[in-house]
Formats: sequence, structure tokens, C-alpha cells
Amino acid sequence: MCVMLDKFDEHDGPVRGIAFHSQQPIFVSGGDDYKIKVWNYKQRRCIFTLLGHLDYIRTTFFHSNYPWIISASDDQTVRIWNWQSRHSIAILTGHNHYVMCAQFHPTEDLVASASLDQTVRIWDISGLRKKNVSPGSSNDISRVRSMSGVASGDLFGQPDVVVKHVLEGHDRGVNWVSFHPTMPLLVSGADDRQVKLWRYNESKAWEVDSCRGHYNNVSSVLFHAKAELILSNYALIILRIIKK
Repeated sequence: MCVMLDKFDEHDGPVRGIAFHSQQPIFVSGGDDYKIKVWNYKQRRCIFTLLGHLDYIRTTFFHSNYPWIISASDDQTVRIWNWQSRHSIAILTGHNHYVMCAQFHPTEDLVASASLDQTVRIWDISGLRKKNVSPGSSNDISRVRSMSGVASGDLFGQPDVVVKHVLEGHDRGVNWVSFHPTMPLLVSGADDRQVKLWRYNESKAWEVDSCRGHYNNVSSVLFHAKAELILSNYALIILRIIKK
């Protein structure tokens, strides 16, 4: 039987994104109050708030190795934050509608984002990683602007974040995107009721398959860590398992 241990209610409205840190006793949340909050569940309190987004925050996730948080927002941006220095270190622009989801790759210097502009974007963040080589370092804000597919954090130097691929194929807004943990694959789910499987390499990305069968908008999709399975769900809380 489940027992509620604590209730955290400092957000001023609905909370949409939430994630645990894999090693520290903290979790992150993002809500309709435009705020990202980091909480210590052992201390049972919010330890700080990150401000910068200008609209609802859809998802929040921790990086697996670096002290970073990634957030996706209705303000059409993806932001990367250093939760140790408590600063924004990158603002990824380029989507022209709400960004519904953004996630780090589990091992590579990549970010994937999904938007209601009907696209999925893959971003190369190796420049950002090189600029932030020490996980505990304090970093200045790097405002990343998208120009011709390149997000530049330095007007004359090397870009911190580069848009590697823009994946087009969904007929309506894309709600979720997930990386495969070990293979160069992505899976996306959208309001066109489709789940799409994508493959990518250094030079290009392409659609591998389209999975149909949902009768409503697909709200999230996940790869199984080891088996050749994809899990998807839609508004009526129906789960489908799809063999790749």
C-alpha cells in the first residue's frame, strides 16, 4: 500500500514536468508559473528557484553526468541550466511553436526537442560541454540564438549549441521525443496519432517507421532499455507496446 510521505506545494499553478536526480537527494519541477524549482526531499523543502522562462514549462530533466537541467517551454525555447551555479547556461531557439519536450541523450553530447511546430530537433551540445568542463564550475549565461540552423553562443567564436538535424514527418504537433539508450534512434509521438521511429548519424537523420493504432493524440513515448520495445500512451491512458 502506498503512503504519501510529503507534499510540496510552492508552485503557483499546475506542475507539468518533474524528475529525480539519479544520485543526489533532489528533484526538479517546472510549472505554469514559469518557474523551475529544485527540491531536497530529505530536507523536505525547495532549495532554490530558477527564473527565465516566459511561459508554461512542459518538461524538466537532469543530465546524467553534469550538473545540468534541461527545460522545455511554451515560450518556444529550450533552456539548459547549471543547478550548482544556479544560472542559465544556454537558450536554444529555433522552434516556432510551444516546445513540449526536451531531453539529454544519456551518454552523448546531444539534445532532442519536440514541438507543436510539427518538428523534432537534434542539437549538438559538445561546445557547451567543452565550455563547462568542470561540473562544479560557475558559468556565465550563454544566450544561444538560432541562425540558419546554427545556435551561436559567441558572436565570433565557436557555437555552443548546433542544430544537427530537423526531423519533419509528423502532420501535427509533436508532444514527446526520446533517445534510445544505446542505438542512434529516436522515437516521437504526436497529435497526428502516430509514433515515429527515426535513425540519425553525423550527416543526416531519417524516418525509419511510422506506427499507427492510437485513436487520439500520442502524449509520450519511451524505449525499453534492453528489449526491442516502444511504449506509448495517449489521452485516454491506453498503453501500447510496439516491437521495433
